[in-house]
Amino acid sequence: MALKLSDLTDVAAVQAALDEYSQTGQAVFLNRHGFGKASDFLVRNPRTGDWADSKAIAGVALAYQHPGSGGLGADQFSGGEATVVPRLTRLGFEVRRIADIQGHDWQRHEVALIVADYLSMLTCELTGQTYNKSAHRRQLMQSLPGRTAGAVEFKHANISAVMLQLGFPYLKGYQPRANFQRAVLLQEVSEQVARHHLLDEAALAAVQRPVVLAELADFSRVRTDAPRRETTAREAQPAYLRPPIQRDYLAREALNRSLGRAGEEFALRFERWRLIQLGAGQLADQVAHVSVSEGDGLGYDIRSFETDGQQRFIEVKTTSFGERTPFFVSANELLFAQDHATQFRLYRLFDFRAAPRLFELDGPIDRHCLLDASTYRASFAA
Repeated sequence: MALKLSDLTDVAAVQAALDEYSQTGQAVFLNRHGFGKASDFLVRNPRTGDWADSKAIAGVALAYQHPGSGGLGADQFSGGEATVVPRLTRLGFEVRRIADIQGHDWQRHEVALIVADYLSMLTCELTGQTYNKSAHRRQLMQSLPGRTAGAVEFKHANISAVMLQLGFPYLKGYQPRANFQRAVLLQEVSEQVARHHLLDEAALAAVQRPVVLAELADFSRVRTDAPRRETTAREAQPAYLRPPIQRDYLAREALNRSLGRAGEEFALRFERWRLIQLGAGQLADQVAHVSVSEGDGLGYDIRSFETDGQQRFIEVKTTSFGERTPFFVSANELLFAQDHATQFRLYRLFDFRAAPRLFELDGPIDRHCLLDASTYRASFAA
């Protein structure tokens, strides 16, 4: 008989789902089980104090309670105040609205403390030094009375969104969340990064150092789902009023030819492996690295195939940072994707230096991403 949300009655099963969430992190957990981010309610892990997406926890908890069932998928039940909230609350777990967790606006001194802590961790990450996020959070909360661990986690995610606006990479594990005190947080982050010379040196070194493509890769574990496109309602403002960027490290990484070439070669190997796995080994031998053999400017980097022989045009974008790191596309690439919508694929490689992963965007790029026209070509003739 098909499972229902009311079948969730085991406290230990919910705790097991929360523990998995804490161990893997939000992004991995949600991708693994096919859920999106919670829009209204989060549930608290009583062991760690961390907050987790309530609907996803309920669906996965059913899989723990009923082994072999697979639990409930995101499209098999409704989340929210009338369903998941009373079910988890009845089992003794704390469930709260996201807005309540975030609480009232942060004071400027609180923002200054958490931004400094974030930048300290980011500097360690970029220089390859180890650090403990939990220890950082516990120490930080001693200076932030009245702020919960969940509120601190949310603010770290807000800072990640600001870092991307300023052209910086963000901390692994803190996926950007764009709803934040825009004026206060943006100003504080901008001021602190301008004074943080070690962070500048670390970020610059991280995006410019060369890459050597690893000889071995388990391609069966490489592919993952693409991030969902998210929009944040806010008042539009002219480009000249946007935050000044001292140095766009993400743009500099995009110019790292060693990284770009290594990413293309990785994608080339992946494509040949993909076709072989699909029983089209004869087509795998014909996959071509056209950006090398024919030159840049075609609108794509690799010419591959579907199993029926139809051509697949692949543009490769590579970053050493997280999956939500913005990437840069040319007008030619945008037009080519539109004109070859059924054949075009953009392969986005991320975490490339540590453990390469990729997701695929098919068809027109603006169907998946928000496009920001940051540069125009000025000429005196058509």
